[in-house]
Amino acid sequence: MARILCYTSPGRGHLFPVMPILLELRRRGHDVVLLTLRDEVARVDSTGLRARPIAAAIEDITHDDWGTSSPVAALDRAVRVFAARGAHEIGDLEEAIRTERPDVLLVDFNCWGAAAVAERSGLPWALFLPYFLPWRLPGIPPFGPGLAPRVDRLGRLRDRIVSTLLLRVLDRNLPLLNGLRSDLGVPPLDHMDELGRTAPRILYFTAEPFEYPCPVRPASVVMIGPTTWEPPAAAPEWLARNDRPVVLVTCSTEYQADDVLVSTALEALAGEEVFVVATTAAVDPSTFPVPDNARVERFVPHRPLLERAVCVVCHGGMGITQKALAAGVPVCVVPFGRDQFEVARHVEVAGAGASLKAKALTPARLRAAVRLACSRRSGAERIAGAFQAAGGAARGADELEALLRQNPRSRVVWSLPA
Repeated sequence: MARILCYTSPGRGHLFPVMPILLELRRRGHDVVLLTLRDEVARVDSTGLRARPIAAAIEDITHDDWGTSSPVAALDRAVRVFAARGAHEIGDLEEAIRTERPDVLLVDFNCWGAAAVAERSGLPWALFLPYFLPWRLPGIPPFGPGLAPRVDRLGRLRDRIVSTLLLRVLDRNLPLLNGLRSDLGVPPLDHMDELGRTAPRILYFTAEPFEYPCPVRPASVVMIGPTTWEPPAAAPEWLARNDRPVVLVTCSTEYQADDVLVSTALEALAGEEVFVVATTAAVDPSTFPVPDNARVERFVPHRPLLERAVCVVCHGGMGITQKALAAGVPVCVVPFGRDQFEVARHVEVAGAGASLKAKALTPARLRAAVRLACSRRSGAERIAGAFQAAGGAARGADELEALLRQNPRSRVVWSLPA
């Protein structure tokens, strides 16, 4: 059996999706080591996996793009954060390779320094990607603004212009990424759009038709559908005492100033014949006035709620959105930033819910959007079937095992500096 070393960025939205694959690999007899957030190490250990914290300096660099003045400034800030973290990832992963002597590396797409180490290592390696693929591909709108697909001449012109403008912004920070690669002797990239293209395999945590069809998507990109995991927890006793249909409202697990979504949803749905359960995550739950038909908690296990949910209202994080759709529950997305505009548009195009711009957020508009989303349950159920057919954790484990068979050099570790 092989030893698999997995390296994640400091975000639960990236840790939780990869957990089912790692647990499946362990079930098959592989030795799995995970480097991740220090606050999650004990919980990961409790599942039977071996976990170590990533370098403290990585977690100390806060992804605070929510506080910037514009989408362009937010994009610039995100690139700088990933590059700054990447500088610390290099030594961190090098030391883990020396200590663990793995056979296969699995690296978070957002870990630019760790990915460069994997590329240089001589070991079989793969990336995992829990959000939409940010590459320029024919027929796919440029990643970021949340444009709907258009294949006519005007649509192709729109995509070319927007893609050029976005890449110009991204490429301003290309020297930061190539600086990391240069330190390891890895060839530089010509554009930020080439990020991840050298990986032998990318485990892509979505599937068509939620993802837009693309006949020329590289063979290295394997769509396995979303994988869902949450820390073991019993269903809350208060849920059993309420027999009304549930509307789940969620904030991001990383603070993004999206608490207005909870306050607006509580007001919007106060008079509806539903039970509103809001999970605030990074936001203090005691700050919200709670109507009689609602409950506000920092964390509640989502699985028992989704079994009774008629809609999920969220910021459009890929994790909660796909978790809802995988359960056949339609989604009402109010995007605030990052990849959330893309998620909102994909939900609409798939006919699996509705979306509302954050700047247009009012109780009346949100109430109407929730009602519209609830009417699109059949679209969510169609997506659920496609996700299940994609293979999930078992398919991801199969791909890593195939990667090892194609490159069977056991524990070949390049000469790392002392």
